[in-house]
Amino acid sequence: MFERHRYPRVIILQAVYFKLRFTLSYRDVEELMSIRGIKVDHSTIQRWVFKFSKEVEKNMHKRKKQVCDSWRMDETYIKVKGRDMYLYRAVDKYGNTVDFLLTRRKQKMSAQKFFNKAIGNNGKPRIVNIDKSGSNSSAILTVNKRSLSTKKIKIRKVKYLNNIIEQDHRRIKRRIRIMTGFKEFESVQRTLSGTEVVSIIKKDQIINPCSTSFKTFCSLVA
Repeated sequence: MFERHRYPRVIILQAVYFKLRFTLSYRDVEELMSIRGIKVDHSTIQRWVFKFSKEVEKNMHKRKKQVCDSWRMDETYIKVKGRDMYLYRAVDKYGNTVDFLLTRRKQKMSAQKFFNKAIGNNGKPRIVNIDKSGSNSSAILTVNKRSLSTKKIKIRKVKYLNNIIEQDHRRIKRRIRIMTGFKEFESVQRTLSGTEVVSIIKKDQIINPCSTSFKTFCSLVA
């Protein structure tokens, strides 16, 4: 994966980690690397983030600790080049990240796609607390209808219980508030995935973590 790159593995991953861990632009990361005596263009760093974020997320799911079966799910919008995109997210009742999905639209199919991904990676929850969104309710009902199991997901709509997911939204949105420079949906999606993985590492949700968050992040890249 690193064979054709000009820079060593640790340098590449350090630049990627800086971008995903802190509220920095690509030019900020370029400057930080130059302070360390490493001359690399910000566009190159962006390509690294685009390439390695997908790999990091894939390996994260293999090593993420099991979440509990009581979820809080909500969506928030992210404005990219003047357009609203929707980030579907869920945490368990302890604040551990369940899963995430960025979509172009807010609709039943988007919510259903999120639940399919979340259940595929974490197993079926016992109960999900949501807001009053009809699309989220419909998505869960569809999942229940298509499930072969007799155990169905319970829907709960208690507003204050979703405070924990709303606070978690704010932390992620602080990290990605300067994403307006992205031109492609997939670029935003991959960078966002990497940002979420770093947050999961900081929450101590990775099995067999290393001595530092950065080393744990590096261990998720094959």
